[in-house]
Amino acid sequence: MTGNLDYALLIGAAVLLVAVAAVRLSTRLGLPSLLVYLLIGVVIGESGLGIRFDDADLTRTLGFCALLMIIAEGGLTARWSTLRPVLGLASTLATVGVAVSIAIVGVVVHLVLGLDWRLALLYGAVLSSTDAAAVFATLRRLRLPPRLVATLEAESGMNDAPVVLLVVLLAAAGPFAHPWWYELLIVGYELAVGAAIGLSVGVIGRWLLRHAALPSAGLYPIAAVGLTVLAYAAGAVAHASGFLAVYVAGVVLGNARLPHRRAILGFADGLAWLAQIGLFVLLGLLASPSRLSDALVPALVVGCALILLARPLSVLVSAVLARSVRRLGWRGQTFLSWAGLRGAVPIVLATIPLSAGTPGAEGLFDAVFVLVIIFTLVQAGTLAPVARWLRITAPHEAAEVRVEIAPLEHMGADLLQIDVAPGSRLAGVHIDELRLPVGAAVTLVVRAGSGFVPDPYTRLRTGDALLIVATAAARDVAERRLRAVSRRGRLARWFGEEGRAD
Repeated sequence: MTGNLDYALLIGAAVLLVAVAAVRLSTRLGLPSLLVYLLIGVVIGESGLGIRFDDADLTRTLGFCALLMIIAEGGLTARWSTLRPVLGLASTLATVGVAVSIAIVGVVVHLVLGLDWRLALLYGAVLSSTDAAAVFATLRRLRLPPRLVATLEAESGMNDAPVVLLVVLLAAAGPFAHPWWYELLIVGYELAVGAAIGLSVGVIGRWLLRHAALPSAGLYPIAAVGLTVLAYAAGAVAHASGFLAVYVAGVVLGNARLPHRRAILGFADGLAWLAQIGLFVLLGLLASPSRLSDALVPALVVGCALILLARPLSVLVSAVLARSVRRLGWRGQTFLSWAGLRGAVPIVLATIPLSAGTPGAEGLFDAVFVLVIIFTLVQAGTLAPVARWLRITAPHEAAEVRVEIAPLEHMGADLLQIDVAPGSRLAGVHIDELRLPVGAAVTLVVRAGSGFVPDPYTRLRTGDALLIVATAAARDVAERRLRAVSRRGRLARWFGEEGRAD
């Protein structure tokens, strides 16, 4: 028994370290890391090193746990200032857009592949959810308008909830127990109650973390992640959407002025990476390469229906209903249509009918696995060129402002860090030309590994890092001013540049 455990730990640690090292390799090659993790799972599986794994129930359970961590990290790192303007569009995409996508894919699969309506709609439901891990990992490497990034991240964080409910409903054996309008009401109830539970847990947890005065800084990240898990469990016990509860609780906690906030976000980021690695390797183990060739044609049919019809129409309908057509424009709608990435979520959802013994579930799992591999390569690899072709990139945008509250919490101030990235018009600007508001001041400039206190005539250079202390009242104004100068230079105000996030 002890020997088996030792071998399991040896293999697990080796896989984890290889996966971590593969992130750097995949970044250099421009490949999504999730494909590398899937490949690792296939290599050590039955067709490679011979490790046989076919427990769909365990995969589904562990997959849900991993998704919980990934969605929690997405909520914790989401900025409410960027999320609020796109909340209407993102929630419409996560509900109405999902329904449109399921309907279109279901019709195409029924007519082209000849599958019965229930299985055809199950294909649509499994593939209608964009993947939080794929979206978060891919979009944050690109310099895109914050509004588009926030829309895609919020959609991927929210659309898992209704999709899980629909997949469970369609995968159930026998006829539907209730009429369609009753099931629709149940879905509405689960989403509304899940959001309410997540909001309640987030607000209460925010108050507790502010006033708990825990004896160790390392306890704050554990407590914050524990609160998101509590939100999921409370939602599940109340027969509501646990995933939506996790995301809402994460957003509330992530935007609060919590002690050791950077440590909390760093811990959540590490857990999310660990969850992604474990999830994708496990899914690669579950796949059977000998069957995947037979799933190629169904995967291509479903994928073309999804990417050419279902996704563009769902974006268009959602934009119309959310009154965002004019704001997005055709460029934004086109990018939203192309950037609806699928990753581990559809494969995890495909394990639900597989474990339930739904007829045709094995073919569904194989088709989804093949589709995710093909379209992740195609979509994720072309996002940057498509963004440049649509002319929606933001090459002069300042790097993300990172805030650590703990050292200055008793002073009511924040510590901001700005990196002068290549192409930023902050380069060449003197400190006094930043025109920061009263209550904000550049306290340190780090250049070539050495830090110094600047004077008003210090000229910024590419590669500099600025540490800025700002009072709570001046922080937002300071961020907007820095963003404006990064885009248009010292004469930003002359050009009417206000530095808003959108």
